[in-house]
Amino acid sequence: MKTISDHLNFHASALQLRSRRNDILASNIANAATPKFKARDLNYDQQIRQVEGSGPLKATDNRHFKVAVKNPHQTLFYRQPINPSLDGNTVELSVEQLEFSENSVRYQTSLEFLNKRIAGLMSAIKGE
Repeated sequence: MKTISDHLNFHASALQLRSRRNDILASNIANAATPKFKARDLNYDQQIRQVEGSGPLKATDNRHFKVAVKNPHQTLFYRQPINPSLDGNTVELSVEQLEFSENSVRYQTSLEFLNKRIAGLMSAIKGE
């Protein structure tokens, strides 16, 4: 039998990862003019697979909580610039802005899915 947390877990995990990625991308944008700053990012697809148990972190029992990786900084990677800067900064503002806006839209989509799931559960609880 699935619990309510099992029903909501995927979308909650997706929101958490999208929020974390937004923070990373915002940091890259904020440091676009900082000499020698290296743009970072995370692999969302790899992270969501780990959260869901298809990666190296697997729940061995249905009562276990599914958790993200223990050290989140290990999963970040340095973005390789298309046009490297002379000052050593690897932030390409147009790339970062594109990634940030795409990630924000996907965050909103995950939020809508989570809201629909909650609304469905509320409807079932009320017997509608």
